[in-house]
Amino acid sequence: MKGFVYLVGAGPGDPGLLTLKGKEALEKAEAVIYDYLVHTDLLAYAPEGAILEWMGKQGHGVQRSQDDITARVIELAEQGLRVVRLKGGDPTIFGRMGEEALAITEAGIPVEIIPGVTAASGAAAYAGIPLTHRDYAPCVTFVTGHRRKDGGLAPNIDWEALGKAGGTLAIYMGIKHLGEVADKLVSAGRSPETPIVVVHRATWPEQKVLEATLSTVAERVKDAAIPPPSLVIVGEVAKARSHLGWFEKSPLKGKQILVTRAASQARELCHLLQERGAMPIELPLIELKPYGHKSGTEATLRKIFAYDWVVFSSYNAVKFTFERLEEMGLDSRVFGAARVCAVGPKTAAALEKQGIRPDMIPEKYIAESMVEAFEEVGGLKGAAVLIPRAREAREVVPEGLEKMGARVDILPIYENVMPEPHPLALAVVKGGKIDVVTLASPSAAINYAELLKKEGLPVDMAPCAVIGPATQSKAEELGLPVVAVAEKYTVEGMVLALESYLANE
Repeated sequence: MKGFVYLVGAGPGDPGLLTLKGKEALEKAEAVIYDYLVHTDLLAYAPEGAILEWMGKQGHGVQRSQDDITARVIELAEQGLRVVRLKGGDPTIFGRMGEEALAITEAGIPVEIIPGVTAASGAAAYAGIPLTHRDYAPCVTFVTGHRRKDGGLAPNIDWEALGKAGGTLAIYMGIKHLGEVADKLVSAGRSPETPIVVVHRATWPEQKVLEATLSTVAERVKDAAIPPPSLVIVGEVAKARSHLGWFEKSPLKGKQILVTRAASQARELCHLLQERGAMPIELPLIELKPYGHKSGTEATLRKIFAYDWVVFSSYNAVKFTFERLEEMGLDSRVFGAARVCAVGPKTAAALEKQGIRPDMIPEKYIAESMVEAFEEVGGLKGAAVLIPRAREAREVVPEGLEKMGARVDILPIYENVMPEPHPLALAVVKGGKIDVVTLASPSAAINYAELLKKEGLPVDMAPCAVIGPATQSKAEELGLPVVAVAEKYTVEGMVLALESYLANE
């Protein structure tokens, strides 16, 4: 039985521009063939175990021919697999959709075409330029500046007609022959002073925008050494950029930020950074694993209802507690009448997903505030308290509650271990290319300092942004230069503190 092929437009770069239908196709894919222009974050939507193959082409440094790519898609589909051919931009606009779809259907394989945000739309929006304007740009023309066989300027395009037509001109793959294109447009009647914008790596954190005119663009592009992929927008609409350019205004734009969170938890922080134009570099310095003797842990969890309070000082404590309960065939009903304290909103949200609304959330999301919150309600004299937590953790909460007269049991439910660093991310660190390091826990600070020592790197090689005072204290104790501390002890708060630091740098 033959499979099925989805030709999916991934958009110009920003993973958030993938359509919902494109996401749905990826979620049921058994094989994904993707281009170099596709953001690899999108591959996370594919099911575990799916075949993921990079088959892209970069300019004229061809890695695989078009025929080879199509043949591979057909080969996988003929094995009965659901195949997603993930293409940058929109497959119907200079995306060779016609060639690929025809070959696939001729092989007797059903195909569905899912459009994406084309490069012209993405480049215009992220550069702050409208492609059309009712006062001076009633039309827009998409044109290629690249010939298929030898890479020369496409010969079958009437540049004279385009020069006379007016409106906006969006030129794909035209950076190599931009001087020739500009000359042809001027010769056809466009003013040499016509505004032109070149957008390199549109919608990516490293997006660069060059503004020029038809008379100056060739020299400006040469001086700036702008390579492909770049999209060119010609016309009066380019003037709007001075008022509408929004993407470059973030202080995080273009900054390389090291994300040290566990791989399973890094996505949220990475997305927050990407939304602000930063380039997150993932180097997980923490790996979270279940911990505890099975029989002892299960015995404690089975009698959790016997405690007066259960105190969760982290999201991870909730996660691993309920994973263990699920393995035991139990759920939130085992809590009985026990009251629950959560350190902050993320921990509370994790509990609410399990059907538990916390009885207490401190005003500040740190261990010290948890102790203060119990003091404010009259203490815990004689109360039985269970604290599921990491194997190694600060003793602020158990010691503080014991001083109030509580009987505290600690249940180590998970542990932090340091994984092997990814060689590519480590190379970026060793190359001194990191602008800021983010640390979301004291454990991350410890492991980062150990990594620097192991690699023979100076402890102060990059400034650090931290999630709260406990992490700040540990980082500074280790000699790490802390420049930004979250006022609200969440990853969002850490990003806001980082923005404030960079804006005032």
